[in-house]
Amino acid sequence: MVYFGDLKPKKGKIHINKDRCKGCAFCVEYCPEDVLELSEEFNAKGYHPPFVKHEDKCLYCQLCETICPEYAIFVTLKEEEEREKDESRP
Repeated sequence: MVYFGDLKPKKGKIHINKDRCKGCAFCVEYCPEDVLELSEEFNAKGYHPPFVKHEDKCLYCQLCETICPEYAIFVTLKEEEEREKDESRP
């Protein structure tokens, strides 16, 4: 039996395709945990893409990937990535 106290929050890993980003900053503004921040660097289009400022605070809500008009950002579940790495080892 699983109790609510036994549940752990999901953690996400954010992936950003910098060259697709047009610098609208929707992902930065609407992130509930302030995980993202606009960078000072420019991408190929001349915009400032976001970067992951606090990766450990990501709650895997996927709001950033839902709100991005250019599909330049997506989130994967950290537990699944770690499990895949463990399974690929001999």
